[in-house]
Amino acid sequence: MVTPSQGFEVSSVNVPLGGRSYSIQISSGASDGFAASIRSALGDVSHVLVIADEAVDQPWAESVSAALAASGEEASPIRVSRTTVASGEPSKSIAEMDRLLQWVLQKGGDRRSVIVAVGGGVIGDLAGFIAASFARGIRFVQVPTTLLAMVDSSVGGKTGINLPGAKNMVGAFWQPSLVLIDTDVLSTLSQRSYLSGLAEVIKYGVIDDAEFFAELEDQATALVARKPAALRHAISRSCQSKASVVGEDERETSGRRAILNYGHTFAHAIEATAGYGKFLHGEAVAIGMQMAARLAVDLGMCDPSLLDRQTRLIQACCLPTTWADADPDAMLPVMMRDKKVAHGKLRFILPTKIGAVEMVGDVDEAAVRAAIVKLKS
Repeated sequence: MVTPSQGFEVSSVNVPLGGRSYSIQISSGASDGFAASIRSALGDVSHVLVIADEAVDQPWAESVSAALAASGEEASPIRVSRTTVASGEPSKSIAEMDRLLQWVLQKGGDRRSVIVAVGGGVIGDLAGFIAASFARGIRFVQVPTTLLAMVDSSVGGKTGINLPGAKNMVGAFWQPSLVLIDTDVLSTLSQRSYLSGLAEVIKYGVIDDAEFFAELEDQATALVARKPAALRHAISRSCQSKASVVGEDERETSGRRAILNYGHTFAHAIEATAGYGKFLHGEAVAIGMQMAARLAVDLGMCDPSLLDRQTRLIQACCLPTTWADADPDAMLPVMMRDKKVAHGKLRFILPTKIGAVEMVGDVDEAAVRAAIVKLKS
């Protein structure tokens, strides 16, 4: 079992979706209470299927599994099955999805079973899609173990897998029943993986919360040092922003949820053309936000000071702001496959000021190329 090291009170953020609303519980050193939280939130829990990233199976997934098994009562025991998935983006594949569906079936999964995803965004996306697909949808719980997953992929119900030529092209909207976050888990992350998550934190300040952006400017050093209080606050504010947006536009029908993709049209093209693994997702997002802000400045949508502030904050969080090998000729075809493309026209989320962004359509390709080239050095 993992022993709590901090013992801070758990704070909660609600994702407002009517009958599908759920809680995000944020703590430091409270993972021993996860089993009780799952039973309290879901009620009739008799079979749990834990799908874990192999990198965090010991001790985190094992700890959650053991606590769940021990929390059952004689009259209503909890049966726990556990499997691992190889770390990394290649696991979000049709082949791995097939393997996991067969595993759930073999373990006696049914409509009352609960899937618990323990890992980063890859595991959350994959396990969530398994939950959405098996028996036409069963309950699942997110236990994110990376900062990126805590503030982004674990919240909002996007699940899915990759096709060989397109990221996240197959999937479903399937909301978790609960999200459980313990910042102590982050102590096991490499510094590079941890810092990658700060890009998504910065994103929320740019798109939705100018006050939060200013707080991040003041707290960057504490965040890089993984100070628990700064972390809990940043995670909470990020989750509040995402919960608000998701509550307004759960399935991306009004266009409001698209603001969460700030920097991502560029970032996905960066990842694809650099080769998956060259950049961590957050690193690509950091450069992508720079390209998006540069494009906004060039189009006269915002003052150059926005790009300056964003650059300083990204650098203070030890993330990249440029990519010397950026190739517009390679990136543009990838960007044309982006889900925001409409009638063959590129559309971007671009900032107008810190705390506000807009969807901009029919952007001239020459301007996009220029923004990419200017971020080469």
